[in-house]
Amino acid sequence: MHSTLVRLQNVFGFFTTVLFTVATVIALSSFISPQSPSASIELRNVQVVKGRPHYYSPKREEYAHIRFDLDTDLTTLFNWNTKQVFLYLKAIYPSTRANEPASEAIIWDAILASSSAPWHQNHYTHPDTKSKLPKQSKAKRAAAKTKPASPYPIGEIHLQNQKPKYQITDITGKLGNRTDVILELGWNVQPWVGALTWVNFDKFGAWKALEGGRSKRFVFPYVGAKAAKPKDLETEKGAEGYRLEVGGEQPLRKTT
Repeated sequence: MHSTLVRLQNVFGFFTTVLFTVATVIALSSFISPQSPSASIELRNVQVVKGRPHYYSPKREEYAHIRFDLDTDLTTLFNWNTKQVFLYLKAIYPSTRANEPASEAIIWDAILASSSAPWHQNHYTHPDTKSKLPKQSKAKRAAAKTKPASPYPIGEIHLQNQKPKYQITDITGKLGNRTDVILELGWNVQPWVGALTWVNFDKFGAWKALEGGRSKRFVFPYVGAKAAKPKDLETEKGAEGYRLEVGGEQPLRKTT
């Protein structure tokens, strides 16, 4: 006869084996779910100015402010095992030295949550441009633990003349007259169970390559090539949380 402790260990071992097997099947099943993502990126405006891009910047330097149009259809990234998708848009430009890799800088990002994910204030809220949806303050939404309705399905985004969230700076402190700059879309799919997956520009099994996802090449203009107004250099703050804004940054203070 086995003791009670041995029986409990056998039951626990059987339970964990079944749990691990089910989790493995769920994780592998994500790879047979077809994906056909598409995206279109258009440059709207780019300005290069010299100043302090953040209140904590130790010195004045050149930084770029990029506005863009973004249209995506990433609905196929969401399946039974998708918790959320971390979406980002980055600018890629060649280094000043031929033997160094190209520089990359994220200018905008968003967390796209699935319908089964619990509400969080950092989840992306698509701006409503078509219908008059009831508006609630951030405090009321946090109290109710609800997120505002979106005019589009999860994964579908349509932004026009969108402000960036982050300014672009370079380690050299200079950005003017850089050529062959492109904007590229990327993502990281975070599943409930399994490995993280990243954007794919090549076909992989049932997953089609991202259609589009890159802008045409453009040039960072010279500093002062176009007069920049403070309003034109504002960054997106939105509902995702506190964002720094050029000319209007204030360090967070502890509340008593």
